Amino acid sequence: MYKTFYSLSREPFAKETDPSEAYQGAAFQEALRALEYVKRTWGIGLLIGEPGAGKTFVLRAWKESLSPSLYHVVYFPLSTGGVMDFYRGLALGLGEEPKYRKVDLFRQIQQAIERLYHERQITPVFILDEMHFAKDAFLQDIAILFNFEMDSTNPFVLMLAELPHLQGKLRLNQHRSLDQRIIMRYRMGPLEKEEVAGYIEHRMKQAGAKHPIFTPSALEAIALQSRGWPRVINTLATTCLLYGHQLKKDVIDEEVVRMAAEEMGY
Repeated sequence: MYKTFYSLSREPFAKETDPSEAYQGAAFQEALRALEYVKRTWGIGLLIGEPGAGKTFVLRAWKESLSPSLYHVVYFPLSTGGVMDFYRGLALGLGEEPKYRKVDLFRQIQQAIERLYHERQITPVFILDEMHFAKDAFLQDIAILFNFEMDSTNPFVLMLAELPHLQGKLRLNQHRSLDQRIIMRYRMGPLEKEEVAGYIEHRMKQAGAKHPIFTPSALEAIALQSRGWPRVINTLATTCLLYGHQLKKDVIDEEVVRMAAEEMGY
């Protein structure tokens, strides 16, 4: 509805945005640099952020930057099942027909990783998202599964993405071996206040906007209400466009932002 009213070719704040069109904010660029460090050095990295900070999006952007001839990427969100589902998912992601017993799956995964790395010169990259769902036994399994040759080599790259509170769990004694092997920790923060306007204008331009639709006061109000968190900005800006269309407003002003914020409970 609002796309036609504002002469947009697509929804500007859709979740499915192509990572190649990402707004290059400071947090996004720093996160990519942190991920690149893990790629160069091999081993385990940790990407932390509040809900809606953009962790999954930056992981997608990083994943798409990896050459398929050099890297084999396996993405697994932990919310999709238990430990055996995780093992089967990794085996399938590595092109294997999963074994039935856990011990056989363990050996199958490790052997598949070593074949990729040593025989085909391809680095397996594992991205484990939503790690805050991980139970203690699961974290212990990860520490064992990704231990090669008595921890003397890392024929893989493993990225763990999670909410901040899991850091405390990793510091518990039973997870010390995993915690000590993490070579990079990066916490994604929100957009800076001055970046919010650039982010919104960038997304609107990508959607085909020919002129500014959000007034400077509206952009400032969105920055204040969202506190710079991308997911909140997306939802709030979309609600503003819906209200703007209903009210037949050619531009989104501060009053529309106020109405949208009230609708969202801010």
